Amino acid sequence: MRRDTLAFTIAGVVFGFVLGYMAAGWEAMPRPAAVGAPATPAGQAAAPAAAPSARPTADPDELRALESLAARQPNDASVRIELGNMQMDAQNWDDAIRWYGEALRLAPDNPDVRTDLGACYVHSGRPAQGLDEFDAVLKKNPDHRNALFNRGVALLNLGRQTDAADAWEELLKRHPDDPQLSRLRGRILDIRAAAGAAGAAKGR
Repeated sequence: MRRDTLAFTIAGVVFGFVLGYMAAGWEAMPRPAAVGAPATPAGQAAAPAAAPSARPTADPDELRALESLAARQPNDASVRIELGNMQMDAQNWDDAIRWYGEALRLAPDNPDVRTDLGACYVHSGRPAQGLDEFDAVLKKNPDHRNALFNRGVALLNLGRQTDAADAWEELLKRHPDDPQLSRLRGRILDIRAAAGAAGAAKGR
């Protein structure tokens, strides 16, 4: 995996956390529901906070060359990972899912590739499948930073806001000194406050 990305949208504001690579599209993370408002329906991503200025594209010549190499080397996981990376960078989620899936059939214990696969599922509107991938990573690698973060993203997209906050609190517990996570504390408070207000409103 050549990306290490944390980015999300809460209350209509995009917060990007970049460690070497900033992936477009994390704007799909839904915000906490307002008091009395329903959460984002399970499996349905929220509308993006702002449209990206331009969609990235993959170099077609490089793609063809790598696809040809993959055909010649059916047991090479690395070329399939590279193809998955290129398609993910270009936001071609289904193509990325296909190549990451092929890579994992050859190298099933690669947690970074499995995390990228899960992220593509979330981006493509299938957060439950993404959650399965993150859980599989965390079962063997409970400290995996990106899987912990993205698990919260998937849960939020499923409308499970308090579970998302729990997931991010676990991330902060395991990585307390990571400066890239500092703003995440505020987002957790936003989620807790929205959930508390909604609960109070129901009790009236």
